[in-house]
Amino acid sequence: MIVLDGKASAAAIRAEVKARSERFFSTYRRRAALAVLLVGDDPASAVYVRNKQRALEEAGISLSLHRFPQDAREEELVSCLDALAKDVSIDGILVQLPLPKHLNEERILAHIPSEKDVDGFSAAHMGALALKKEGIVPCTPLGIMELLRRYNIQIAGKRAVVVGRSNIVGRPMALLLLNADATVTVCHSKTVDLKAETLQADILIAAVGKPKFITGDMVKEGAVVVDVGMDRDENGALCGDVDFASVKEKAAYLTPVPGGVGPMTVAMLLQNVMEAAERAERK
Repeated sequence: MIVLDGKASAAAIRAEVKARSERFFSTYRRRAALAVLLVGDDPASAVYVRNKQRALEEAGISLSLHRFPQDAREEELVSCLDALAKDVSIDGILVQLPLPKHLNEERILAHIPSEKDVDGFSAAHMGALALKKEGIVPCTPLGIMELLRRYNIQIAGKRAVVVGRSNIVGRPMALLLLNADATVTVCHSKTVDLKAETLQADILIAAVGKPKFITGDMVKEGAVVVDVGMDRDENGALCGDVDFASVKEKAAYLTPVPGGVGPMTVAMLLQNVMEAAERAERK
């Protein structure tokens, strides 16, 4: 079994982005810039933002961090987003999710113009992905595709099963695999016989948010298994949606948690910011 090392692949991508960032600076005499809105005091969100901050600094990309209290009103966030949308010095805007329950996520995210939507969640980008047109692709699915590419894993003609249908991972992941000529099945809470579906998968993507949900008896011999989950087990230890211990006996390739998909997501964010900055200058 080969471990798909997201850390090593992400480090290589970050070095490539840094070189791209320096070329951008020497050409346009400014740094690419990302604005991040962080609402409340969710510890996981704070960790994600810190990781992004470090990666951005290392890549030579400017970060503008806008913090809001847990009880922030929707109008405050919208006002900030509208100002950032007009600010020509800002290339990308990101709202750290999840938001506190009293805020309407969809309405707030709608205030990020598609050209600055570096998460790739807007209807314009998702539509472009569905139609195989140029656009910004959500970071986690894009990172998975890049990881598979760097390990020379063939996708065309393979059976791919995606467990989970969120707009952040599952749906765009399925579209990317379809665009790469895989035969794709998306499984979810209403799937009648999940095990029967996952056992067909040459490439299995687990993005369901349940600790150790995918076990060895659900995996085809020699499959490529990608674990998107970031969970805690019964002892409070970090784990993924895949039971690594049992699945490693069946899989040919498997991502670890941590050190698999997570670092790739951050690396793809850097790439998306540079993409947005370059497009802004080409206009």
